[in-house]
Amino acid sequence: MRILIADDHALFRDSLKSLLEARSHTVVAEAKNGREAIEMTRRFKPDVVLMDLSMPEVDGLTAIKLLCAELPEIKVVVLTASDDDANLFEAVKSGAQGYLLKNLESREFFTLLEGVRRGEPALTPSLARKLMNEFARPRESAENPDALTDRERDVLELLVQGVTSNRRLAQKLGVSENTVKFHVRNILDKLHLHNRAQVVSFALRNRLVDSRPG
Repeated sequence: MRILIADDHALFRDSLKSLLEARSHTVVAEAKNGREAIEMTRRFKPDVVLMDLSMPEVDGLTAIKLLCAELPEIKVVVLTASDDDANLFEAVKSGAQGYLLKNLESREFFTLLEGVRRGEPALTPSLARKLMNEFARPRESAENPDALTDRERDVLELLVQGVTSNRRLAQKLGVSENTVKFHVRNILDKLHLHNRAQVVSFALRNRLVDSRPG
């Protein structure tokens, strides 16, 4: 596999690169922060990005959201020291293919990494159980419009007005299509919806906007 390593610790990157190359994987690039991870992923188009979460400039979760929206064919796997449940849930909701802890045994790490090639999630049994419990738990309110930012509300209003293509949304807002994709994915995640039609229906049903113009 062609792999990109994103981690702000040079010694860890060097060690991981040696391990990967010893198993016949190719490390196409190394990034020391989230901004570099985004730029290098766009440039090198790796099969897998191994992404740390705590990095300067742009954190790992933000980079995951953007990359999974922009380049869904590239698999992003979190490789972190953080066993915080909130980070696990947010990473998976943002599109990460897996969540691995840095204290993992190398044999288990490579077994899970090989599964990623086949489209399997890279999760240890304990983290998989946490996810199952979290997503099986009933929620009092799955839809939270108050969580939307002002820019996300601008996108929502345009969607209700019938401006649904990324190109037209980008023109209306004066931003790139990739930025539009990022905002739309955030709206879907925050409202726990699956597509733009559901977003429009939810917005009208809950009077988040006045009405759809004729």
